[in-house]
Amino acid sequence: MKRAATPRPIGAAPKGKRQTAKTPSEPPAERRGARSQQTRFSSRLRAWGRHHRAMALDSLYRLVRHPVGNLLTMLAIAIALVLPAALWLTLDSAKLLDAELDESATLTVYLETAVDAAQSVRIEEAVIADEDVETTRLISAEQGMVEFQQSLGIEDTLAGLDDNPLPASIVIYPHSVDPAAMAQLAQRLEAFSGVDEVRVDLAWVERLRHLADLGRRVALALGVLFGCGVLLVVGNTIRLSVESRRREIEVVMLIGATHAFVRRPFLYSGAWYGVGGGLLALGLLGFGNHWLSMPVAALAASYGANFVLPQLDVTGSTILLSCSTLLGWLGAWLAVTRHLSSIRPR
Repeated sequence: MKRAATPRPIGAAPKGKRQTAKTPSEPPAERRGARSQQTRFSSRLRAWGRHHRAMALDSLYRLVRHPVGNLLTMLAIAIALVLPAALWLTLDSAKLLDAELDESATLTVYLETAVDAAQSVRIEEAVIADEDVETTRLISAEQGMVEFQQSLGIEDTLAGLDDNPLPASIVIYPHSVDPAAMAQLAQRLEAFSGVDEVRVDLAWVERLRHLADLGRRVALALGVLFGCGVLLVVGNTIRLSVESRRREIEVVMLIGATHAFVRRPFLYSGAWYGVGGGLLALGLLGFGNHWLSMPVAALAASYGANFVLPQLDVTGSTILLSCSTLLGWLGAWLAVTRHLSSIRPR
């Protein structure tokens, strides 16, 4: 009895013959792995960007839903930023004044009364040959008397003097207004023949510089102090927001959400608080400048001066806005990180 032949599967090679059908060519395993890895990375990157955009808009929407309370928080941040910014502007104007005073810092060389006009010119040529001297101005005895009379308004009183008691003098504008350099220059000039006295007009400049240095230290201290205040304001606000959404956080952490995923919307909220506070601070500074500019200009005009209140330019506004945003983000990060460590999903 013959056995029934087993049916051959479709597409199978006949028995005893080598299968010659070609299979479609496939890329090597390395290419498939690199391609899949690149696809997964790009997909994750797009998902990461979509989640950041969604959280930024969601956090902004939550702030808009409660405008009064959030506006008060931003106003507190703005007030904390206005004070150091205003002091910074004041110091900036003081720097301009300091630069003008540096230009007026001079040495005055008083010549002996026996020195005539020709000797005065030769002494001036010797003085200007010094490498530390930039320019000089020779004031003869007659010019000194005329300027003295005009400054005091007593032309008629001194007109009857037989002899001019004032000596000729040379006003020197040095290259450097450093006190040590000017003191050395004064010592060299006193050794010149025909020089009676060298007077350094720098004491008032040094006092102004000491005041400016004190102001910079005060501005730095206030900036740090009010920066900590901004951190506390934002941190306390974000802490309350975390507590109000504690159940939601526990649920998303139960299904595998990471701390970075949970932290992200609160970080955007802190950044929005910083942006709002910075914009309000810029508005307050502009309003204060407009409100005080006319009285300050009138006061300066009464003393014969021309003074304009400084205001923030584009660079200063960008720095202020960036600092406020960074402080808001940092305050939110500190608050959320501290509270997430204490949340345990149940």
